[in-house]
Amino acid sequence: MLQITPHHRLRLAVEPADFRRGIDGLTALCRQSLGEDPFCGSIFIFTNRSRNAVKILVFDGNGFWLCAKRFSKGRLPWWPTQNLPSLSLNPSQLHILLAQGNPMDASTPSDWRPLLPTPLDATKEENGQTAQASLCMSTAANLLPT
Repeated sequence: MLQITPHHRLRLAVEPADFRRGIDGLTALCRQSLGEDPFCGSIFIFTNRSRNAVKILVFDGNGFWLCAKRFSKGRLPWWPTQNLPSLSLNPSQLHILLAQGNPMDASTPSDWRPLLPTPLDATKEENGQTAQASLCMSTAANLLPT
């Protein structure tokens, strides 16, 4: 199961892709046209010239996922036209795009809520650990059986 969360980096390829390409062809497109490493875990979104389908490519650490969606009616009313190789999206915007909407017109809430450091985190930062590392360690400690 592929789950898209706010932790993922989503890259939308601006230029249409030839949908005869499979995993190898799209990974080459990531490297050559987008200047991105397809093995980095980013999620790459492509459309074809007629914009009636979308392909999503992602490496999950064990292999590549290639997901395709062909719209039964209509086509994508919006796709970026910037002179950039790719555009960054957040997961909410991707869901809107896959529902054939315009993600730039929709108002979506922020994906992140800043976490305030606890007094325990401040003590650990003084000892050379970052707040993020201490949060990971405390989360892992809570998951261990007692």
